[in-house]
Amino acid sequence: MKLENVVFEDIEIGQSAIRTRLVQLSDIQDLSILPEGLSLDNWAQEYANNMAFQGAVVQGTWTAAQISAVINTQLPGPGAVYLSQDLKFALPVVVGDVITTKVTVIDKDFRHGSLIIDCQCSNQRKEEVVFGIATVRAPTEKICIEIKSTKEKALNSAC
Repeated sequence: MKLENVVFEDIEIGQSAIRTRLVQLSDIQDLSILPEGLSLDNWAQEYANNMAFQGAVVQGTWTAAQISAVINTQLPGPGAVYLSQDLKFALPVVVGDVITTKVTVIDKDFRHGSLIIDCQCSNQRKEEVVFGIATVRAPTEKICIEIKSTKEKALNSAC
């Protein structure tokens, strides 16, 4: 897989990128620190039974990470530097939801080379679950990264 960035000068206001992902039980495990010997399946079921929501709720940081993934792999992509982020968590995200993350450039700061990016995450019912604004410094040089298998190292290459 090849990741290629978009440099500041080539980014236009209104430009956007989208990623869709199914929330899985393992996503909870990836963000949780469970006591040794505690089964993830048992923990998630017990957690869900004690919540007002239907199903195991994924931590808000998982959804925020989806925004980060789009910014760091698509728009602007490799070389982007987060400067700030302000998010609102409107609805819970549960295992089995399909989350669509969309980032849209709404302003460019030519003096600092930064972008103001509108961030939205919606579920399969088109309900907004997270929304907010991120400020990101966009790269000024083209970067391409060829992602290899887990046994090979990623390589920077000419675009």
